[in-house]
Amino acid sequence: MNDKPGDSIPILWLSGAHVITDLYLPVVTAIIPLLISTYGFSYFVAGMLVTIYNVTSSMMQPIFGWISDQYGFVIHISVCLIISSVFISAMGLSGDIHLLLLFAALAALGHAAFHPNAFSIVNRFCTPENRGKITSFFVVGGNIGYALGPLLAAGILFYFGLSGLPLLVIPALLMAVALWRSFPVTKDMKRIKRSAQVEKMPLVKYRPILPLFSASTLRACAIFCALAFFPSYLVSRGLDLISADILISVMLLAGVAGQLAGGYLSDIIGRKEYVIAGSILAIPSFYGFIFTTGLLSVFSLVVFGFALWSGFAVTVAIAHEMVPGKVAFTSGLMLGLSLGIGGLGVALFGLLADRYSLSATLQLLPFLIIIAGILIYLLKYPWKSWHIP
Repeated sequence: MNDKPGDSIPILWLSGAHVITDLYLPVVTAIIPLLISTYGFSYFVAGMLVTIYNVTSSMMQPIFGWISDQYGFVIHISVCLIISSVFISAMGLSGDIHLLLLFAALAALGHAAFHPNAFSIVNRFCTPENRGKITSFFVVGGNIGYALGPLLAAGILFYFGLSGLPLLVIPALLMAVALWRSFPVTKDMKRIKRSAQVEKMPLVKYRPILPLFSASTLRACAIFCALAFFPSYLVSRGLDLISADILISVMLLAGVAGQLAGGYLSDIIGRKEYVIAGSILAIPSFYGFIFTTGLLSVFSLVVFGFALWSGFAVTVAIAHEMVPGKVAFTSGLMLGLSLGIGGLGVALFGLLADRYSLSATLQLLPFLIIIAGILIYLLKYPWKSWHIP
């Protein structure tokens, strides 16, 4: 493998691996209805599978990253894929809730180990001129996998039932072979280990990225609330559920386009500038969606998705540049822990919607985006185009 910055072939493989690893993330949710009907689980018990997976993955990502950065211990990304796929597949072979919870936790460990280790490899192909583009290209692979996962699971469950879940191992096995050949252990892991052992850093040194982490957590909460409650809001406005889901899918596709555009443009105009610009654009487009109807409302929803998602990968790139040499840990924070904490905010917004109204509660989302934008503005990270002191 050639470590030349900007080499596109390894980045394609890494983005493809991200597609595969995030295929398995939504499978747990997809199989819940069948687990309930087959084994008589309660909604609480079934929901625990999702909670265990999400909490384990989000909490363990920065831990795996910390161990990798501080001590050079890494799990090859091909092994991470195998771990996730094997234990997700095993969930179709048992009706014992204790085993299912164990399988969910072990699958989440594979998912958690993948991201910081993969980002450590991605970082070697980045330069200050292309970091945004390459980071966004890798991150978008996960979005694609998350979108395809339910479709793949639905097809397998429809034709084979729960006993067909072991078929999900196949894409992971194929990708694992490709990764093992493209990123050999004898070359990559030793290099990471040598560099990590000489650059230990106490946790206090990560303090400068706390505002960035907080901003990412607030934005993640806004994203998850939009995904959770926009369908119900659209139905309350008279749309049928299928039309509402189609519009949410369109919003998500706009978000993917926004991430790719954000990575590319942030290399040109500056990362801090672009994230703030995206935050500013998201606010009027949100209100355009809420307070208009017809095509203008749909257009506003698309712009909102584009703007809100466009800074996702860019903030990860900022974290990598603010704490150079500690890519694994910062990736775990920005892609793991911030998303996990942000997801918990959905429950709070749900309580507010129950107490007041969904429409009134949704109008709090722009405040999350505004606070996140202010935190990015105050971040001790250089401006590129705006020349603000």
